[in-house]
Amino acid sequence: MELRELECFLVLCEELHFGRTARRLLVSQGRVSQLIAALERRIGARLIDRTSRRVALTPLGAEFRAELRPAYEALAAAVQRATTSARDVSGLLRIGFVGTLRGPLQNSVWDFQRRHPACDVKVVELPLADPFGHLYRGEVEVAIVLGPIEEPDLVVGPTFSEAPAALVVSSRHPFARRGSVTAEELADTTLIRIAESAPRYWREQQVPLRTPAGRPIPQGPAVCTVSEGLLLAAVDRGALLLCAPTARYHERDSLRVVEITGLPETELALIWHRDRETATVRAFGDALTRVDWSTE
Repeated sequence: MELRELECFLVLCEELHFGRTARRLLVSQGRVSQLIAALERRIGARLIDRTSRRVALTPLGAEFRAELRPAYEALAAAVQRATTSARDVSGLLRIGFVGTLRGPLQNSVWDFQRRHPACDVKVVELPLADPFGHLYRGEVEVAIVLGPIEEPDLVVGPTFSEAPAALVVSSRHPFARRGSVTAEELADTTLIRIAESAPRYWREQQVPLRTPAGRPIPQGPAVCTVSEGLLLAAVDRGALLLCAPTARYHERDSLRVVEITGLPETELALIWHRDRETATVRAFGDALTRVDWSTE
């Protein structure tokens, strides 16, 4: 059943005039006749009696109108509510993040809240070993994670915060007194791995198995969260590979940050499930693009 046919029929029931019905629907009078004829063919009987002097409902037409109008109005109201919800920046926005909600990210949340006071914001730390699961389960509306993202059901929005990679190591680690190391030197240490619940392509981008020249990189214990990785690094169980801004955020007496040359820069991205895109999601993406990432 075509909704346009039902709409045309209900308007004609009110106007009982093909010309006025055409003007209300912004179509030609001939188009009104086509829609009514198509609807009558679907039903298999006449709904409208039309003469040169008047337009009237048949008994079946009157019965059909009485049953159709409440259902059509309920459907129209549902469509209107969905449209309003899709365009309205309000309700609850749950923002997932892996690792640390650093200064510029905090600024983007503040900017979003300032511009959209009707929307409540909740930040949710995501496990390093499961960067996409909360989105798939509908537990957050958006997530901020390191690329690459190759998930067919997820949309990659704004990308930002390009930064070099860095190692977080124990103050007792052989690299601790180095300002930087090369990617080839990763073969001379042990990297803390990400637990296997994260997709393999994503894990191997964050923790490579080989150097650019093909030398194998020793793989250490697996962790599910950044906090677990930092603890293992502090007790010298391995080196934790992070983006440089996050690594520097966690530097302390027991941990040192060593930058790496020769690896591709890391990049954060805002992602969401393609079935749950709303005006609120898009508005938060806009907030991220307004932030000055050079302050990291």
